[in-house]
Amino acid sequence: MKDNPLKKLGTLGQSIWLDYIRRDLIVSGELRRLIKEDGLRGMTSNPSIFEKAIADSHEYDEDIQAMALEGKRVKEIYEALSQRDVQSAADEFRPLYDKTDGGDGYVSLEVNPHLAHDTGGTLEEARRLWAALSRPNVLIKVPATAEGLPVIRQLISEGINVNVTLLFGIPRYLQVVEAYLAGVEARVAQAKPVKTVASVASFFVSRIDALVDPLLEKLIAQGGEHGSLAKMMHGQVAVASAKGAYHIYREMFESVRFRKLAEKGALTQRLLWASTGTKNPEFSDVKYVESLIGPDTVDTIPVETLDDYRDHGEPKDRIEQEGATASRMLDRLPELGINIDKETQQLEDEGVEKFSKSFDKLMATLEKAVQK
Repeated sequence: MKDNPLKKLGTLGQSIWLDYIRRDLIVSGELRRLIKEDGLRGMTSNPSIFEKAIADSHEYDEDIQAMALEGKRVKEIYEALSQRDVQSAADEFRPLYDKTDGGDGYVSLEVNPHLAHDTGGTLEEARRLWAALSRPNVLIKVPATAEGLPVIRQLISEGINVNVTLLFGIPRYLQVVEAYLAGVEARVAQAKPVKTVASVASFFVSRIDALVDPLLEKLIAQGGEHGSLAKMMHGQVAVASAKGAYHIYREMFESVRFRKLAEKGALTQRLLWASTGTKNPEFSDVKYVESLIGPDTVDTIPVETLDDYRDHGEPKDRIEQEGATASRMLDRLPELGINIDKETQQLEDEGVEKFSKSFDKLMATLEKAVQK
């Protein structure tokens, strides 16, 4: 049998996390097998994942009915179910967390996306979820909105692990890193330990191409010089953006500023590649995994992409390949009338809306389950 490509990623410094959670994955021993055989090093969740888990299985029926009979509301039922799954998954990953001294083995749970533009509400819920989960190897997902930035700083200063989600653009990424560093510095100033405070910045990749490529395709159809430039950029802007973010990551976490924090035990805020399932069938099904392999990165991938990469992935450190080309590509987008910062802000706005709709769909699914 050939070497498992998923395990090879670990030797290149990249951690593979699974963008999926369901109770039977945990209780059946399948999660433990994935950790052992595929080198899986973490897990992420969101309301859409939980909605599918509840709607597509009978794993939760008994618990839902029992809590409904106790008079619990659907939101309380959701929180009880999701927290139990996250705690169980975190317990499976705990040996890895201990072995890597907090480097890996994390499971994420998201704050209600309806709070994405509510700083106080997000902060309050994040604290409550952290206390309820009561595990050192969980991450609370906080959106990278303008209102979420002060939450990131405050939570880190309090020693609460954060997965920054809904991150699409480089300008916002810079603000996220600043919020993390400021939070660590505030904690150091209070003479509190920073060694166990973890954070990742989840940079959403494929959605950038899904938004920009149709604009490029119109220019390609028109031909000419702009059409040629657009053809060269088609399907490449998302990876170029991610590589640009990684360049900033290296600069910020190799700086004198961070070195002082590292001497106190601070961890880097690793970049996590999210939305790495391929949406365009014309592209390779492992395109967004292959292109972004490199040290100190995390890739959270759906089950289908995990299976695809296990089958035909070709692991190689590519994150810094053609970095200058990627930078020039982003610099030339204005020639085509494309403002990438405006496009990524649109993606953030749409992401908040989509996540909120997923949460509402989850509540509706639970409501139906309660009424069975």
